[in-house]
Amino acid sequence: MKTLTILPYNNMNIETLHQYCLSLEDVEECFPFDETTLVFKVRGKIFLLTDLEGDFSLNLKCDPALALELREKYPAVTPGYHMNKKHWNTIAVDGSVPDNILLSWIDLSYSLVAGRKKSVKHTAL
Repeated sequence: MKTLTILPYNNMNIETLHQYCLSLEDVEECFPFDETTLVFKVRGKIFLLTDLEGDFSLNLKCDPALALELREKYPAVTPGYHMNKKHWNTIAVDGSVPDNILLSWIDLSYSLVAGRKKSVKHTAL
């Protein structure tokens, strides 16, 4: 099992996201839609999208019931932009959601798409 060091609270940026996603098993990155929409796939299926221009946000797959709960609890979480709104959330990475929670949502999206749990152990700085 590999260990990944996570930055402290609310330091998420595109570089941290990129490093984190590529540390997950069987993940590849691509730009299938245009030159600014970065997509991360596991075994050929999308689990995260982000636009490299404009405000930093993530599109993540989510369990439908949990997706609704997260939208009620966090103003930064909205129905998935250009995605199936039942299964996808868009999260504004604006500092209002702690990094450890964002990472747990990335992990969930990865797991839902991959169909099994990932093998990365997190440690805080």
